Amino acid sequence: MNAERPRVLSGMQPSADSLHLGNYIGALRQWVAMQETHETFYFVADRHSITVDFDPAQLRHRTRATAAQFIAAGVDPERSTLFVQSQVPEHSELTWVLGCITGFGEASRMTQFKDKSAKGGAERASVGLFTYPVLMAADILIYQAHQVPVGDDQRQHLELTRDLAERFNQRFGRTFRLPEGFIPPQAARIYDLQDPAAKMSKSGSHPQGIVELLDEPGPLRKKIMRAVTDTGSEIRADKENKPGVTNLLNIHSALSGEPVPELEKRFDGAGYGTFKKELAEVVIDTLAPIRERAKELLADPAELDRLLAAGAARARAQASATLAQVRERIGFLAPPDEG
Repeated sequence: MNAERPRVLSGMQPSADSLHLGNYIGALRQWVAMQETHETFYFVADRHSITVDFDPAQLRHRTRATAAQFIAAGVDPERSTLFVQSQVPEHSELTWVLGCITGFGEASRMTQFKDKSAKGGAERASVGLFTYPVLMAADILIYQAHQVPVGDDQRQHLELTRDLAERFNQRFGRTFRLPEGFIPPQAARIYDLQDPAAKMSKSGSHPQGIVELLDEPGPLRKKIMRAVTDTGSEIRADKENKPGVTNLLNIHSALSGEPVPELEKRFDGAGYGTFKKELAEVVIDTLAPIRERAKELLADPAELDRLLAAGAARARAQASATLAQVRERIGFLAPPDEG
């Protein structure tokens, strides 16, 4: 491990053909920036995505598309360990070990399982969905990550990860680093353009409420111009009384770098239409190079696969080292090729 830089791990599921603006502002830009200050491990969480209904061909395409957008947004495969989760089999073996020290009761208390199983129907909820947080713990612990960027909806999972690491360490000897969670201070939460009370989401947003990184300029401009605003015409940030305008101001500020108070002053008396027109151009100008680079990468899947295979090899070097310690601590015999 790099002694000078803390190791950070993060991933996203390939649950849509395109990532969205919330992914970019809330996570991807921070991933890119952390390449300067951290030893970075980023992955496409395809194992997590099969806990609900999926189509195999679509999953394969979306896995490549997600990786391509990571790179197009600025994740450098030479500087970061970029990989696909299913190409590192050590995750699964560690998941089983951790599952065997996870209480059924503590797994049952995970709120995301309750929420997702309620949406899909409890009778259709899989064991994989139930043990999803244990796989997440294995994802983190197998790389001995110092830090994990987390949103509010993942805090409970990180707490479980730390509990399992501590439990294993106490029972079998010091093996895992206890990861710390953090929210990058510059990350802004982006909301649905049609429902500014709801977070922009790949699965839950209205089609016209989600700005996709691969959107062409025409459709993108229409989405911005049709975004829900609020009564009156004053352009000011007020999350409670003007959530639509506040969301649009936050998007502009995040992409342009212009502070919200300065935007409020500059657009004083201008009206929503004028503001939206400028915002649309800011978003289009930001996303155009990402969209074009992602298209280039997807047009050469062999080269994209080569980059991901190289990342998986680097990831496996760390994962296998951790797993060798785990096997030894719990009393497994070494695999024949290691013995």
